[in-house]
Amino acid sequence: MSWETVKLASISKNIQTGPFGSQLHQSDYSEHGIPVIMPKDLLNGHVSEASIARVAKDHVERLSKHKVEVGDILYSRRGDVGRCAFTTKKEEGWLCGTGCLRVSIDTEKANPKFVFYQLQKSETVGWVEKHAVGATMLNLNTSILSDIPIEVPNIEIQNRIVDILSAYDDLIENNQKQIKLLEEAAQRLYKEWFVDLRFPGYENTKIVDGVPEGWKYKPLSEVFDFIRGKSYTSQEIDENNGTLMVNLKNIRAFGGYNRNAEKRFTGNYKKEQSLKPGDIVMGITDMTQERRLVGHVAIVPDLKEPMTFSMDLIKLIPKSVKNSFLYSTLLYGGFSYKISPLANGVNVLHLKPEAMMNLQMLVPSDELMNAFDKAFEPISAKIESLQGQNNVAAEARDRLLPKLMNGEVEV
Repeated sequence: MSWETVKLASISKNIQTGPFGSQLHQSDYSEHGIPVIMPKDLLNGHVSEASIARVAKDHVERLSKHKVEVGDILYSRRGDVGRCAFTTKKEEGWLCGTGCLRVSIDTEKANPKFVFYQLQKSETVGWVEKHAVGATMLNLNTSILSDIPIEVPNIEIQNRIVDILSAYDDLIENNQKQIKLLEEAAQRLYKEWFVDLRFPGYENTKIVDGVPEGWKYKPLSEVFDFIRGKSYTSQEIDENNGTLMVNLKNIRAFGGYNRNAEKRFTGNYKKEQSLKPGDIVMGITDMTQERRLVGHVAIVPDLKEPMTFSMDLIKLIPKSVKNSFLYSTLLYGGFSYKISPLANGVNVLHLKPEAMMNLQMLVPSDELMNAFDKAFEPISAKIESLQGQNNVAAEARDRLLPKLMNGEVEV
């Protein structure tokens, strides 16, 4: 089949920046209204609503040129310039925010999802990073995006390729919906027991000094110990060989584990720097000022081989609490948001773990923690199972992606 290389601009209706700061002021944002998509909301190829900003509807008309349409591709203008997201029916009518670039594909010339798959290829991401400008922080503009080289076959073949790859994406999306429901169930369970204090037997529990009898405030130094991760050189990282190294990219924004971001480390590490399934890791670095990773945690899944972790993380070793309670308090109880402000730095945020160890955590009785552990475990196991399925599907899709995109596999 015949493929040709074209510039992104030649198959686009429009490539534009989001509104400038003079068009969208901090005072324009509100608790309710139309979502405004910022770079922090571009996660794993999708738009996340987890911490999205909003503006009142009366601002939308004057910003109508920045309304998002189905099939638009959004890029971050600064920092992680390879980060992009494909917009769906859900985001239609939302606003492309300050700090983003919006690409609208001409559907008579190309399938937007096909173009998005092409933009996710490692070669394309590398091209974008190479041509971005800026010494300390990479920046994108419309001219750079316009010049991105894209390989395209005829529209019929594009559609067939999209159908094949979308089958994997649909499975992953359906599993993600189930995972979201399970995470919401875990959060509700935690909130019911430890925030609303509607735990089993609460009716017969006395309140002493403002907390249930048997509960105690403890400094984090009594709740857990921590182990620092392994520092490494670029020469010790190999694409195919070595020990799996969990790193900062494995921490999802605001908590949770992001699979398929592990490195492979060929050097030596201490026994205590090894990881096992179920360990809790915390980010202690953030490459931006958004505090999306620093202080936030993830549970390490079973990756079926030895693991270590990088210097951007610490491993938490529970002392007087159950693993499930510690993780849930940090993630679902919002305790991570007490830790992340302790990080500092001009361009890159760093957290000194010692700085958080005097923070006080309310710890329930051992009996209640054991009961919570039994209730939490099946939810956690189901989440890990679905994440494992997604990992297999994503790996299969990613192996197939370059072969389809390069015309190596005919459709």
